Amino acid sequence: MNVDDAIAALGGDPLKAVGMASYHKNDRPYLGLANPEIDVHVKAWRAELSFDNRLQLAQDLWATNIHEGMVAGAKLLSQARIKPDDSRVWDIITGWVPTFDAWAISDHACIAGQKRLVADPSRLDEVETWITSDHMWTKRAALVMTLPWTKQNHPKPAEEEARERILGWAATYVTDPDWFIQKAVAWWLRDLSTHDQPRTRAFLEEYGDQMKPFARKEAASKLPAAPEA
Repeated sequence: MNVDDAIAALGGDPLKAVGMASYHKNDRPYLGLANPEIDVHVKAWRAELSFDNRLQLAQDLWATNIHEGMVAGAKLLSQARIKPDDSRVWDIITGWVPTFDAWAISDHACIAGQKRLVADPSRLDEVETWITSDHMWTKRAALVMTLPWTKQNHPKPAEEEARERILGWAATYVTDPDWFIQKAVAWWLRDLSTHDQPRTRAFLEEYGDQMKPFARKEAASKLPAAPEA
């Protein structure tokens, strides 16, 4: 299975492709496939390809610059457990980060990255270097890729430490006017609010006034109304 075979297997719908191009507003080819359709092919490729061939196909699909190809490439690397060594997968994903230029492909690659970060949280050291990047999508990825640390109801000490560390990154973002950065901060806080309401409220009390109104509202959207004094 080479990349040409994979793209041919994906097929497409030209009419839907036009609509997707209009929706995503990025100048790249679109095949017109929904994510569940891509998932069917990725599942088959993951089952039939060796680990090395899977990594190569993922890289080649990303390099096509075809939306569905890039999504499929990211999905090929989205596994919780990769043995014996997942360092090559992490290197591929982080190599993609500087090429991010749209939310959809970025999010799929970040999902793959989330699994590698959970597998080895020491990689947060590398992610932390992204928060001062001049590339907006790299800065955004630092929050999207660390969303797993919003999920624990009873975090272990190391998880609590990581959560506080990432909230520190978010605090440096609150004055960034970019819509996608504000949205990422809001996303992180909104997800956190369903597991740790007090910490979310504390962040918003300290930094909410510096956030864009839409982001502050979204961040608090799952918090119950504060009791009246």
